[in-house]
Amino acid sequence: MTLMKTKKPHILLTNDDGIRSPGLWAAAGELSKIGYVTVAAPREQSSGMGRSLPSTSDGIIRREQMQVNGQEWTVYAVGGSPAQSVLHGMFEILPQRPDLVVSGINYGENVGTGITISGTVGAAMEAASLGVPALAISLQTETQYHLSHSEDIDFSAAGYFSAYFGRLLLEKKFPMDVDLLKVEVPSHATPETAWQTTRLSRQRYYMPVPAVRDSWDVPGSISYKESASLKEEDEDSDVYVLRKKKMVAVTPLILDMTARVDLSEFEKFLRG
Repeated sequence: MTLMKTKKPHILLTNDDGIRSPGLWAAAGELSKIGYVTVAAPREQSSGMGRSLPSTSDGIIRREQMQVNGQEWTVYAVGGSPAQSVLHGMFEILPQRPDLVVSGINYGENVGTGITISGTVGAAMEAASLGVPALAISLQTETQYHLSHSEDIDFSAAGYFSAYFGRLLLEKKFPMDVDLLKVEVPSHATPETAWQTTRLSRQRYYMPVPAVRDSWDVPGSISYKESASLKEEDEDSDVYVLRKKKMVAVTPLILDMTARVDLSEFEKFLRG
């Protein structure tokens, strides 16, 4: 009896740190072990863009050649946000719908109530909104590295978990209330580091820092600083598991942001 070959899954890989990020290429190398990978990522650093689709993006797509693990890859640099990179990848670059979209590996953890700011999470949300299994993966790093392409950061363990959870998304039928997975890898993780499912922390993990300037006529941007507090964190939150337990935090997310309340009771409350 002749055995039919299993079709190799097609994975669309993107990020928000830009096409030349070492984190992106760590994910590409590992994901290529489980499927055929097409890389379509922002031409420029695009952190903090969330799921935005800016009308000012030029949408220009350029083929580039990159070396990944000694192999030559054709990749696609997109003039747009991470979410737009997903759209250009799905509708113009790929010949057919991908089996999985992976966004990352991000320089810096994306945890707590600020995750919608993240371009890494935003790209995965965009894919999930189109019904494609999606993974957003980030590596805990110091804030000084967030906008860098520093090669001082070791993405090898995060690369391993990209493929690990990517495979689960490809192989398992997830519940209706899980639209995408968000994975946070501790800074000193190894492939043997344990993981735990978590919920989003309710705290603002990165706090805004006002611009310092003498006049509004002088350029100035609002920055941020990490301000996590573990004192009152629930033990099943992404912040607690990542920071206190030093485990990989795996959070199932849903795009439906409707508050989980009894709507009829809430209406009575509003009308009362």
